[in-house]
Amino acid sequence: MSSTPSRPTPAEREEMARLLPVPPERERPGRHHQALKDQLLREFRQDATPPAAAKPRSMVRRLTIAAVPLAAGALAVTLATSGLLDREPGADPNAAVAPGSGGSAPQATPAAVLLDRIASVAASKPAPAVRDDQYVYVASTVAWSSQSDVDPVMRLDTPHSRKIWLSVDGSRPGLLHEKGKEIPLAGDLDKSGRPVSDKPLGNPAPTLNNPTYRYLESLPTDPETLLKKIYDETKGSGPGPDQQAFVTIGDLLREQLAPPKVSAALYKAAARIPGVTVVDDAADAAGRHGIAVARVHAGERTEWIFDRNTLEFLGERAIMVENTERAKPGQITATTAVLTRGITNKPGQTPGHTR
Repeated sequence: MSSTPSRPTPAEREEMARLLPVPPERERPGRHHQALKDQLLREFRQDATPPAAAKPRSMVRRLTIAAVPLAAGALAVTLATSGLLDREPGADPNAAVAPGSGGSAPQATPAAVLLDRIASVAASKPAPAVRDDQYVYVASTVAWSSQSDVDPVMRLDTPHSRKIWLSVDGSRPGLLHEKGKEIPLAGDLDKSGRPVSDKPLGNPAPTLNNPTYRYLESLPTDPETLLKKIYDETKGSGPGPDQQAFVTIGDLLREQLAPPKVSAALYKAAARIPGVTVVDDAADAAGRHGIAVARVHAGERTEWIFDRNTLEFLGERAIMVENTERAKPGQITATTAVLTRGITNKPGQTPGHTR
């Protein structure tokens, strides 16, 4: 007679299961958790790659990826970016669909997936109630590089405080506080937000390169239409159409306050610019680390940095990735950190103060 007890039959197991109380919920073990992640990864890959025999439905499939729920979307960003971020900057594995190339939606690249999640966060914010007589306020830490004929090497300034007040409808002069100076803002600003002249120039019509809040409200919220407008209005300027479009969107994000739907459209438009990639770790001018959306041009990588958890915009950084006469690889050529944004009633006032 064997000393090994006999195994219960299936009927006996069912009867015991019926009689015993249901065990309480408990945390899933690591292997089960990993299996769930693996399953989600398989589903994500199936969404990203339709069966070869099926009729192409790129628009429907890509929209499905873009609309993944928040928890799945966050994992999708992690899965999509891990292992793909250490490639050479010139490799360009994440090129998106260029305007006019026949595609109406970005490819499901790591950058496109990340920008879609960022756009969803931006769109979920409430639109502020803003009056024409108010001001957009942005407080930042910034540092820019400069060079001269005598010294062609780019030298980065010391990071310093910058506070700017911009008229909501452009009908009133703004104000800039920087390096201990108070500078009235009227007329056109250069790319770093400084007045082109210290003489009042009136109030020219706002543009993409010198926008007001009311102008941003008027922009189309369809990403493809918005990107076409950006390409059309910046044609012939800057370092080339794709890089100029990327820089223009970055400028709109850095030192303005765009309505939520417009912000979301800007992020989704950026996903359609060829050559946009993801950088796994970047630091802004305040030393905050985050994940970045980036583009390389002429040996320099321009990065938009976002908080890794909240996906809030932190700031920008420009860093050399190639050796040139003006800078070396790894050299930071510009850095910013947005600390506060808001609406005030007058220049010199900070958000929350009403007098």
